[in-house]
Order: sequence, then C-alpha cells, then structure tokens
Amino acid sequence: MGRAFLIVIDSVGIGGAPDADQFFNGDLPDTGANTVAHIAQTTRLNVPVMDGLGLGAAVTLASGETATGLSAAPSGAWGAATEISRGKDTPSGHWELAGVPVPWEWHTFPDTIPAFPPDLTAQICKAAGTEGILGNRHASGTAVIDEEGAEHLRTGWPICYTSVDSVLQIAAHEEAFGLERLLTLCRDIAPILHEMKVGRVIARPFTGQEGSFARTANRKDFAIETPAPTICDDVHDAGRKVYAVGKIGDIFSMRGIDDLRKGRDVALMDHLHDLAEEAEDGALIFANLVEFDSEYGHRRDPEGYARHLEWFDVELGKLLPRLTPDDLLIVTADHGNDPTWAGTDHTRERVPVLVHGIGARALGQLNFVDVAASIADHLNVPHRGKGKSFL
Repeated sequence: MGRAFLIVIDSVGIGGAPDADQFFNGDLPDTGANTVAHIAQTTRLNVPVMDGLGLGAAVTLASGETATGLSAAPSGAWGAATEISRGKDTPSGHWELAGVPVPWEWHTFPDTIPAFPPDLTAQICKAAGTEGILGNRHASGTAVIDEEGAEHLRTGWPICYTSVDSVLQIAAHEEAFGLERLLTLCRDIAPILHEMKVGRVIARPFTGQEGSFARTANRKDFAIETPAPTICDDVHDAGRKVYAVGKIGDIFSMRGIDDLRKGRDVALMDHLHDLAEEAEDGALIFANLVEFDSEYGHRRDPEGYARHLEWFDVELGKLLPRLTPDDLLIVTADHGNDPTWAGTDHTRERVPVLVHGIGARALGQLNFVDVAASIADHLNVPHRGKGKSFL
C-alpha cells in the first residue's frame, strides 16, 4: 500500500484551459496564459526532475506549446488536469483536487472604490472596534501595505482589500494592532463572509515602519467549509493518518486532518523530507507550497518564479529517493498565475499531474477530481467523490 504524497505547487499552470476566455485580468481574458511555458520562454528554466516526470510533455499536452528547455523523455506518469469549478482560486482548485468541485458561484467584490458594501464595512468596524477601515479596494497585498501602512499606524484602522478572487484580506501591524486581535477580527467576521459565499477571510499581519513594512509568516486563512467530504475525510474516516503541510489545514478548515505542519516553503520541504521518514503506512501527506504564487506570480516576476521552481526541483530530487517502493507521489497545481500576463491575479489554466511510483506512462487529459480518486485507490479507502482513478 505505502503512503500517498500530494504536493500542490501553488499556481504552476500549463495553459490550455478550454474556458480561459471567460476569466479575466482586468479587461484581458486569460486565453493564452501559460505559467510554465512563458517562464521558460522569458528566462532559463532548469528543472530536470520535474521534466523527467513529464512536465514538458504535460505543457505540450495541455496547451500545444513547448516549454523551452523542457524536452526529457518522461520516466514518470504524466498528464494535464482541467478544472470545472467556476473559479481560479485556492479553495476551488484544492477542493476539486481533493474530490469536491465547488457547487456554487463564488461571491466576488467589484473593482470599484469602495469595493465593500456599507453594511459589511460597518460590521468589520464593529468587530475591530474602529471608526473605519483603510483600503476598501482591489489591491496587491504588498502594495496596499506600503500605501496604507503609515495611516494604519496613525489611526489603528485595519487595511481591508480584495482581488478578482472570492476573498477579503485584512492586513494589520503585528505589534501596533496586535496579532491576536487581527486573528480574532478575521475569525469573528468569517461567518458573515462565508454566508455571502466569499471563500476566504485572510489575516495578513506585517511588521516594520513606513518605508520598510514586511509581511510576516503568521498569515492565517479562514476558509468556508467544503460542502461534501474530501479525500482528507475519506482517509481519516478509514482510520488512517492525514498530514497537512502548509495552508492545507486552513483550506480544509482542519476537517479530516490529524497533523499540521506550517512554515514558509523551505520549512515545508523540510517537513516533507521528515514525513518521508516518519509517516506511517497508509497515510496521506497533503502539502501546499505557496511562494510560487504569493512571491512571484502575483508580483509578475518570471525570473524569481523560475529560480523558485529550480529550488523546488532540487528538493524534489532529494525527496524521491527517501520514498518507499510502495509510495505514491503526485505533484500538481491548483490554478495558474502567469508572471508574464497582464494584471496581478491568477490565470485560468490546466495544471500538470506528475506521478512517481506507478511507472512511466502518459495519463492523458484528466479532471482535477481524478487526483483524489487515484489517491483513494492507492490507499485502498472508500472514496465519496466522482473522479476516476488513473492507477
């Protein structure tokens, strides 16, 4: 049986989504966005481990494009997965990979100033104990802190912003406003947002002074619960252990999760190396590495994105020999975030499905839900999703 390792490298899309014309960055549709191919065209990209598993082949399968420099004959199993949920966001992608497509339309806030309706703003103010909020618009998280941080320190008002995703983010200074106060504020208003079908309320603490503000690692997501059992529930209910690495605990509201490991991406890879030695037979290790997205995709930095992909590739190469012959490892993504595209938001793309542990073969075009079905098949647990196993 072995274990199942599911690693989501956040935002590493490979183009080709058939409905990309229905999703936009500003006025530009996502048609033609391709995170991996465009990074490879823009700067040197050396990822021999992922390419060996089939990354270059998956790019071509998904989009018809060639990722410059990725041309290895795959030694792993590889395919391209298409999402059906009506979103290009973290919860939609992760839930569907875990077997549960989103059955509703997410609520998003308009790209206007103000972005939030007055009654919601009033509820935030009441929960925060302030006379107002700052921001109240679509914004980049790092930019809005630079723009509003000094006023936040002067007034004590929280910085509230959103994006094209179904999200409300609240930034506040860890010391001046208080980390626990920020987390309590987000926790208290999350049910209001979830009732509106807003997917997440995200606490975004930062430190520093004007001109040198920096976000900290104490981010916390308060996500709406999944409407049906996921692969985490399936494995947990079968009496097996589920390890969440990174944001997975927040994304799934800790449902079906037994052990939580957090940190930045370097620490998260260390956790994965440790779990390759520690996790028991039959366990699911479900990880999200987010800095591809937050540090490089949203900031439209293809060079930085390429170097982070190369770092992960090296770490993946160290992880694979630590697995047992019975282990299954899947590397995939939840959406795209093409750093060469217009705007700063996610891009609607297919994602790679790179598999170690089942030999070398082409898996073809897949659905996101097939990932959960395959994990359930490998671990021999009953699965309540509708995907088809590719094992």
